[in-house]
Amino acid sequence: MAQPTLAATIRPARRDDLAAILALIGADPISSSRAGHSAEVTPEVEAAFAAIDTSNDHYLLVVDEAGEVVGTLQLSLLPGLSRNGMRRALIESVHVRADRRNHGLGAQLVRHALDLARHHGCGMAQLTSDKRRVDAHRFYARLGFIASHEGMKLVL
Repeated sequence: MAQPTLAATIRPARRDDLAAILALIGADPISSSRAGHSAEVTPEVEAAFAAIDTSNDHYLLVVDEAGEVVGTLQLSLLPGLSRNGMRRALIESVHVRADRRNHGLGAQLVRHALDLARHHGCGMAQLTSDKRRVDAHRFYARLGFIASHEGMKLVL
């Protein structure tokens, strides 16, 4: 795998990053095909960002290359009763701009999220990935994730 060619910084997302984050999500054919998808920064998106931004248990991270957002993910830290009260990290909505994939940025971003989860006392990280994302599954496996469970969703 090639190393990043530009200096990449992983940082918390800012309000002014929302349009770039939504563009990353919208550039993905699976994400953009889902019901209710919008690339607009709506009041609902603003409210979701505010909830993440003001929480100690939720993080929206971006990969910043020379002031340009080229990757993102959301990390949520979840308390739980199982496994003796172990905290878990939930990784969601991992996206790297197509022209910046295969440069190590996604791995750098996920590893950063895992380090943050460890720092906050999480004993496990989990994620779901659409069954059609075969390349993503290989990517997560290279990072040490194991497909140990079958995920299920119900749209409410």
